[in-house]
Amino acid sequence: MNETRAGDDRRDVARDALERVCSGSDPSAAVGIYSERFRDHVNGRNYEGHDGIRESLALYQLVFRDGDLQIRVLDQVTEGDKVASRWVATGHNRGRPITTSGVVISTIEDGEIIEDWAASDNLAIVRQLGIRRSLLLGLDYLRRR
Repeated sequence: MNETRAGDDRRDVARDALERVCSGSDPSAAVGIYSERFRDHVNGRNYEGHDGIRESLALYQLVFRDGDLQIRVLDQVTEGDKVASRWVATGHNRGRPITTSGVVISTIEDGEIIEDWAASDNLAIVRQLGIRRSLLLGLDYLRRR
């Protein structure tokens, strides 16, 4: 396979991970996209394997609790086995609209993501929800752990 086609394939995997898996609430959608050895480093937190994906998806669903989370990839750059994706997430929390953005660098091996390094604008979520809703959201998260 030539390098251009391989880069396109890696971009497709990274896009599918964000737009289909992370936008949803079904952890089984991660199979075939994320390796069982997957490691996720996001905003100072670390998640491991498919159990980590399940925990991360639950957090997304808690923040965007109205069930309408959509993640859209805006830009991607590929170099070697890595894909950098810039994305925007939109949805609602109890009727209040939320928009946040971030960047993730995915390492892809044998057609699956084995590692992500990500940063997202969590402060934007706090600003949009307000301090009271943000604190309540934090309490909900702690109760579910």
